[in-house]
Amino acid sequence: MQNIPHIPVLYREVLESFKNIEDGIIIDCTMGYAGHSSMILEANPNIQLIAIDQDQTAIDFSTERLVKYGKRVRIKKGRFSQVIKEILEEVDIQDIKGVLADIGVSSLQLDQKDRGFSYESENLDMRMDKDAVLTASKVVNEYSQSELEYILLEYGELRNYKKIADEIITNRPFSSAKNLSDALKPHMPHGKKIHPATLLMQAIRIEVNNELGELKSLLKSLEEARFSNTIISVISFHSLEDRIVKQTFLEWKKSCICPAEAMRCECGNNNSLGKVLSKKPIMAKDDELKENVRSRSAKMRTFNMDVS
Repeated sequence: MQNIPHIPVLYREVLESFKNIEDGIIIDCTMGYAGHSSMILEANPNIQLIAIDQDQTAIDFSTERLVKYGKRVRIKKGRFSQVIKEILEEVDIQDIKGVLADIGVSSLQLDQKDRGFSYESENLDMRMDKDAVLTASKVVNEYSQSELEYILLEYGELRNYKKIADEIITNRPFSSAKNLSDALKPHMPHGKKIHPATLLMQAIRIEVNNELGELKSLLKSLEEARFSNTIISVISFHSLEDRIVKQTFLEWKKSCICPAEAMRCECGNNNSLGKVLSKKPIMAKDDELKENVRSRSAKMRTFNMDVS
């Protein structure tokens, strides 16, 4: 009997977004512990599910968890930005009725201190894929000051990014996430709800895993697929990701794509890929917030792509 380690965020809202899908394929781009995957399979008994993850530990766990669903499930290893392209070539586009992407670091990775995602970790790794080359140690201990300043500003949105980069350069090498977060704590913004090193760790993690590039690539592949009546739900955990999803969905819904300076419409005014189903981000309800503190940052946006 497996010990199921966590409840997936926004689980009710995810099921609600896919509730009208009676058959076809739903793709879970970020399987993790298969929390969302298992719930979707239970709630939609006639669908097939293709699940993606780049973490072999997650794949091993979830393969066992989902075995009872038999041939209804296929699990593919790799970065979702690449695997989604393979899937779109392998199956009939018309069969894909739903796509879920729960972006960011998984509970599995956060809970395993040896992965280096935790502030208390004795490692400095942060790779979602253990086979990847770039590690947090390389970023922290080998990046130039200008490179560190860039990721701290762009991915951590830290106002004193120059000072923090200077402190890293001056005090390195760092051997662990704990060592790094403790050393930089005096220079980090202090809030009541998050650890002082949250934005620092976020910036490094995004760089190590190319998280924003992965998200943009996924959305581009989905845009090019031009689905017919397919629900796309994306869960993000910080403003950088949410902004990308929001802006992409707004672009997708535009019927006229002429430049702003155009005197009149010349594009045909028929370029909409569908409609936004959540004008505001969907967030966890109070009872879920009490059960799962990690859900407090989760925001889900949903789009119905219908190019027909």
